Amino acid sequence: MVGVGRRPGTGVAGVTALAGLLFVASAGTAQGTDLRTDITDLVSLVGSEQARATAVQREVELLRKQVADASTTAGAADGPAVMAAAAAAELAPAAGMTAVSGRGLVVTLDDAPNDPGVRERANSLDDLVVHQQDIQAVVNALWQGGAQAMMLMDQRVISTSAVRCIGNTLSLHGTPYSPPYVVTAIGDPDSMRAALDASPEVSEYQDYVAAFGLGYAVATEDELQVPAYTGPSTLQFARVADATAPAT
Repeated sequence: MVGVGRRPGTGVAGVTALAGLLFVASAGTAQGTDLRTDITDLVSLVGSEQARATAVQREVELLRKQVADASTTAGAADGPAVMAAAAAAELAPAAGMTAVSGRGLVVTLDDAPNDPGVRERANSLDDLVVHQQDIQAVVNALWQGGAQAMMLMDQRVISTSAVRCIGNTLSLHGTPYSPPYVVTAIGDPDSMRAALDASPEVSEYQDYVAAFGLGYAVATEDELQVPAYTGPSTLQFARVADATAPAT
C-alpha cells in the first residue's frame, strides 16, 4: 500500500535533476492526508481512472501518428519543418522520448508481511506500508547518483512525472499499481548505490525495514531496458515565475 502519515515528506537538498524535483513536488498532491481514508468504491474508482487513462493514451498515440504523417508529407518541401524535426530528434533522448539500455540498479520496495507479531509491534498500520515519500526518496537519490534514465514499475519517468495515490494504490500517469514497487535506473551502479546510502530519507525508510520487515532490495543489473516515454508531455500545473514580481 501507499500511504501518508508515518513519515514526513522528503527533502531534495542537492538534487539537481528536474525530474527528481518534480517528483518531490508531487508529494503535495496528497496534501498531508491519510491516503487510506474511506473510499466507498475504491475498485470502481481505480478501474474508471485506468480506463480513462487508456482512452487518453490511445488518443495521444493517434494524434502523434497524424502529426508524424503530416510532417513526412510536408517535410520534403518544407525546410523549416525538416529543421524542427531534426531539433526535436536531438532533444528526444534528454526528454525521455527514446528508449535507453545499459547497466544500472533495480530497487524494490514492499509492504511488511502480514504477520500478527509485526502488527503488535507497530504504532499503527502506517508503519507497515510503503509510503509515497519512500518512493520519492529512492527516485531522488537515484537522480542525485547520476541516473541517465529511470522507470517506475513499467513506465518511463520524465521531468513531468508525478507519483499520486488513489486509496491504497500508487498511480503514475493515470495507471494504478500495487506493491511491490520497482524502480529501474540506468547509470553507474556504484554512484547510484552511494547516493542511496547517503540519503537521510532512504536511511529512515531502512529503519522501518529493520524494525518491521518492510521490503527493500537493491540489485545491480548489466542489461536493463528502459522504454521511451509515450504519454502526453505537456506540463499543466506549472508556470514560469515572473522575475519582476516581488518575492513572497
